[in-house]
Amino acid sequence: MIERKTHLDALAITLLIVCCAVWGGQQILIKTTVAEVPPLWQASIRTSGAVLLLWLWCRWRSVPLFQRDGTLGAGLLAGLLFTGEFIGIYIGLQNTSASRLTVFLYTAPFWVALLLPRWVPSERMRALQWTGLAIAFAGVVLAFSESFGHSTSTQLRGDALGLAAGMLWGLTTLALRTTKLATASPEKTLFYQVGVAAIVCPFVSMALGEHWSLSYSTWAWSSIAVQTIVGAFATYLAWMWMLRHYPATQMSSFSFLTPLFALVFGVVLLGEALTLQLVLALVGVAAGIVLVNRRSSR
Repeated sequence: MIERKTHLDALAITLLIVCCAVWGGQQILIKTTVAEVPPLWQASIRTSGAVLLLWLWCRWRSVPLFQRDGTLGAGLLAGLLFTGEFIGIYIGLQNTSASRLTVFLYTAPFWVALLLPRWVPSERMRALQWTGLAIAFAGVVLAFSESFGHSTSTQLRGDALGLAAGMLWGLTTLALRTTKLATASPEKTLFYQVGVAAIVCPFVSMALGEHWSLSYSTWAWSSIAVQTIVGAFATYLAWMWMLRHYPATQMSSFSFLTPLFALVFGVVLLGEALTLQLVLALVGVAAGIVLVNRRSSR
């Protein structure tokens, strides 16, 4: 029987902050690598590497991946949703700016908060928590508001893909919590997702006419290695483990930190300007997360 906690403890909060920092850093890595490695081909290499690492991990830990446990249908569904999210992000970034797309991508917690309580009553949020979620999202919008200009049809297409990716991310979380995957091991849950992505992404890459190669610079391979080992393997595995033990709605609120980490890394590593809006956004996100994770007095 899985022990499920009703709130986030120090371990969960620490892991969530680390995961969000890594995912925010990945935005920088992808952005600096995409000029050399086509987006969907980059995603194909990344997910294929994650599948290999996960398989080796499971062999070492003696975690069964292929036994019949009734999770195949739900696993394929979660994998397709996960893959759709990736495709939406990578293609969307070719049509709109990373800042605009990220705002729409991080509507995912709203989908989780709106839909999950219908199947898991314990995940129902109180008015104060909804207020916190809204404040956190407003902080993200504020952080990126400087980049909002006149939208072209191309930008609107990218924005729509970002919104779709956010919805698919939320639906993936829903699938992980409301199907038989809720009792599957974190490793098997992640294996379904990266496995399906590793199969589908190359076909999408070919359909888009991307040029495949393995002859890239040391920097490009280093970037892909970090994205694969730390991003697509270690942090995703930690996220899957936490979804089995902690409230998904409270976890999702922390995902708002990811785009703000990306902005901070942009300031520190790429020399981008630190504005008053960014500072206010960071305060708003922090306040929102505190409200979402505040325990009931009852």
